[in-house]
Amino acid sequence: MGNTGGSLATRSTGELHQFMRAAGFTGMDETEASAEGWQVTDFADAGQHSLAQLVRDTPAIMVSFHDSDVGFLEAVTPDGSSWEGLLNREMAESYEIPLEHFPVEPAVAGALAWSAAAGLTPDEEAVRQALTGSALFAEELFAALLVALGLPGATER
Repeated sequence: MGNTGGSLATRSTGELHQFMRAAGFTGMDETEASAEGWQVTDFADAGQHSLAQLVRDTPAIMVSFHDSDVGFLEAVTPDGSSWEGLLNREMAESYEIPLEHFPVEPAVAGALAWSAAAGLTPDEEAVRQALTGSALFAEELFAALLVALGLPGATER
């Protein structure tokens, strides 16, 4: 895959690309619409605070990929609650990314709280598996995480 951009999932009633551009995202691909207003879009780059700027009245989750090998997760709710995580920990270790900066239990707890704030029904064990599992491409783990969080219409790649 070779992707060094990222993916964003959020619930939006408006034109998502317009909101993303205003928040500092660039190089957006076509948006995939899911059920209940959820949308997923791949992007080339995002500013340091792009996710926080985008979130106004709906939760959003974003992953930034490092060569499709590792995914850096960031999620925010409109009340300002946030969590961070890491995808493909085994591969991250080979890049000498300090795993202790991305503890699993706070990420699982944050993901479950984020899902509840989004009005979704998560699968805790599947969330944990996505956050601790290994895959050839980090994009596969992000897709699995979206399913685990209960995102309507999400499918594993």
